[in-house]
Amino acid sequence: MFSLILIGINNVFHLNNLIFIILGTVLGILIGAAPGLTATMGVALLIPITFKMDPSAGLCMLGAIYCGAIYGGSISAILIHTPGTSASVATMWDGYELTKKGLPGKALGISTISSFFGGEFSALCLLLIAPPLAMFSLRFGPPERFLLAVFGLTIIITLSSKSLLKGLISGFFGLLITTTGMQLVTGDIRFTFNQTSLISGIPLIPALIGLFSISEALILIETKKAKIQRVKTNIKDRILPTLKDFKRIQTTILSSSIIGTIVGIIPGAGTSIGSYVSYDQAKRVSKNPEQFGKGTIVGIAASEAGNNAVTGGSLIPLLTLSIPGNAVSAVFLGGLLIHGLVPGPELFTNYGPITYTLMVSLFLSNLCLLIFGLAGAKIFCKVVKAPADILAPLIIILGTIGSYSLTNDIFHVYLMFVFGLIGYIMRKYDFPAVPIVLAIVLGPIAESELLRTLLLFKGKMYTILMRPICIILIGLIILSFVTSFMQIRKDKKKTI
Repeated sequence: MFSLILIGINNVFHLNNLIFIILGTVLGILIGAAPGLTATMGVALLIPITFKMDPSAGLCMLGAIYCGAIYGGSISAILIHTPGTSASVATMWDGYELTKKGLPGKALGISTISSFFGGEFSALCLLLIAPPLAMFSLRFGPPERFLLAVFGLTIIITLSSKSLLKGLISGFFGLLITTTGMQLVTGDIRFTFNQTSLISGIPLIPALIGLFSISEALILIETKKAKIQRVKTNIKDRILPTLKDFKRIQTTILSSSIIGTIVGIIPGAGTSIGSYVSYDQAKRVSKNPEQFGKGTIVGIAASEAGNNAVTGGSLIPLLTLSIPGNAVSAVFLGGLLIHGLVPGPELFTNYGPITYTLMVSLFLSNLCLLIFGLAGAKIFCKVVKAPADILAPLIIILGTIGSYSLTNDIFHVYLMFVFGLIGYIMRKYDFPAVPIVLAIVLGPIAESELLRTLLLFKGKMYTILMRPICIILIGLIILSFVTSFMQIRKDKKKTI
């Protein structure tokens, strides 16, 4: 294995591969930062381009796009309250608050460095311990994936510390939305109102853009201020975190990187869950949990280290067992197959030089991400100085393009504006929009895996108690409920 790693290092630094890694990282950042253009879409669009390329160069470019796009989503999330990807929603909660305080550079700096370390950690795991971790992922069947989704949904309680009732109402509304469309297990069509565009359910991207972007644009239009209320005349905040700041986030980065990598190897989990679970865990162990959602750098570090750590983790079951960890790695599988590479043992023996070149390239991709992210931070920050009468229409235009480009369906644009109106009303009455997004992401996973579990065990749900991982997950769910309610009770006592 050591000799193959050396071959991979040598191949990565070939000029051809180096150029495609840099190009892929830049394209990935731009794709991720553009609302509606997901990492999945970016990898899918460029797979045909890599068809006539050398397999090593093509796969290195796809890996770089994957890493860059997951990070890129944080840029628009921090600056204009518009998550470029669903993986950056948690980043937005604290990142946007820092921007409102005139510290967008600091938020971007923390995001970039956390993304770098999270990505590098998962790349190291992919390189050294792929086979054992992949075998562990096989232990996650429908019951485990159902309980993992339920565990993710318990985060709604943590996020509802201001008003538990309003948070739960938002969460249940989000779960209600997920019942629209075809049920993936039974094939039943529900609540489509004869709209064929709703057969596949409420799409995440239009809902996400509407709830956060369009509602923000409406608020900007309503305020009629010359500039966004968060912006100071001159933004001169520090991009690189101070030593004190880095000491605050180093433990969070490590723990979130571990969580993100583990989530990545679990089939069907994805970057969103990695981000949410990492953020929630950081809030639970924090000595100042009340600061989360108000502009703490720890929240940004947790989310970005968690979602970027999923990148390498999701490739572990793909390369070893041909099991995609998430939607992006599923598309990535197509990239492997068109080059005649079939995941499995042969990928690490007969095609070892190509495989190890891909794995080593992820280290360089994350390094490029760090360089371009920090170098471009001051340029990115200029967007927040734009007048509201320019920025608001720009947000609406970008949102419209992002929603339409998903499937070239104008109905998704209508949905975006509907959710924009819903988001605007919710902000007016202080209802959190985040539980809705969390429910839209995790609801379908929970429902489908629950039905599969019922079919697998013939309705006898108590038999899942015989599965060790299920017992651990049930314990985590109970612990999540208990600690969340205790924290809410503690917060209420402080306000009295």
